[in-house]
Amino acid sequence: MAPPTPHHHSITADEAVPPHGNHRSRTHTWQPPKSYADIGAHTGLELARMSLDGRLPEAPICGTLGFRLVAVGEGEAAFEGEPGEHLFNPMGSVHGGYMATLLDSALGTAVLTALPAGRAYTTVQLGVNMVRPVSATTPTLRCEGRAVHVGRTTATAQARLVGADDGRLYAHGTATCAVFALPEAG
Repeated sequence: MAPPTPHHHSITADEAVPPHGNHRSRTHTWQPPKSYADIGAHTGLELARMSLDGRLPEAPICGTLGFRLVAVGEGEAAFEGEPGEHLFNPMGSVHGGYMATLLDSALGTAVLTALPAGRAYTTVQLGVNMVRPVSATTPTLRCEGRAVHVGRTTATAQARLVGADDGRLYAHGTATCAVFALPEAG
């Protein structure tokens, strides 16, 4: 017996738009991020504080997904976000990628706040555990990250995503970050 032929289907313009006509839209604006030359002379904590108080533009991903940096300290960072149906997956709940993004942001920023001037980080491993679904009616979420270890070439951090008002746990995670020197301006 011959193997089944794969089924291919192209979505036409008529199929791409739901026929019910109940459409919503969401727009946002952002400022381009600063260059390495503009930020390299500041410690990570200084950069995070500058972002918090508006002297640096927020990361464009914040406006895209609707969350914001709300607190920083040495080795610590917190973000808050408002869940909504614009973040839904096909099952009608907030996509896990939203929670992972909040966790990654808090984890990375916690590492950033412990870095000296001229150093940067990038996440190389992200572990996420989702323990409760998030819906459009879930109140504000708060994600608090804390650096566990920050060395010359690697850093680790942990974070919890909770209800901002009730402390109810929705997800928790860890990250391993590579730490490196900022590229020379030029």
